[in-house]
Amino acid sequence: MLRKISHKQIPSRGGTFAIVASRYNARYVDAMLRAAKAEILRAGATVQVVRVPGAYEIPVVVAKLARTASPPLSAILCLGVILRGATTHAQHIGEAVSSALVQIQIQHEVPVIHEVLLLENEQQARERCFDKKHNRGTEAAQTALAMAGVMNSLRG
Repeated sequence: MLRKISHKQIPSRGGTFAIVASRYNARYVDAMLRAAKAEILRAGATVQVVRVPGAYEIPVVVAKLARTASPPLSAILCLGVILRGATTHAQHIGEAVSSALVQIQIQHEVPVIHEVLLLENEQQARERCFDKKHNRGTEAAQTALAMAGVMNSLRG
């Protein structure tokens, strides 16, 4: 069940974020990207956007950013939409991306926010990407900002 996004007052705390977004299923991903970017900028942070061809290509770019970004990133958001088809291909892509992203965040100790959605159909994509009350891009940005705060509190 989709829950309405609560627009929390985010204190301006800065930070540097990256968004890695798939070009595949662009109409859905672009809507999440716009929402995520707006939420991060609203919090007074900076954001770099990197576009990749599809969801499968997201992890290698995330790994490179986690390893080499200067200054170090506060968090990396991953945005993509995978729609199931008649074969198991989508499931394999989703599992590979999920597994890689969790390993990257653990290895590099950079929060990696996973919003590469594996969906059954375009109706689910519309509900999660176009609806302002449930936009997964907004939720991803809020999670990234929260995790940046958690990680900052653990430094020292």
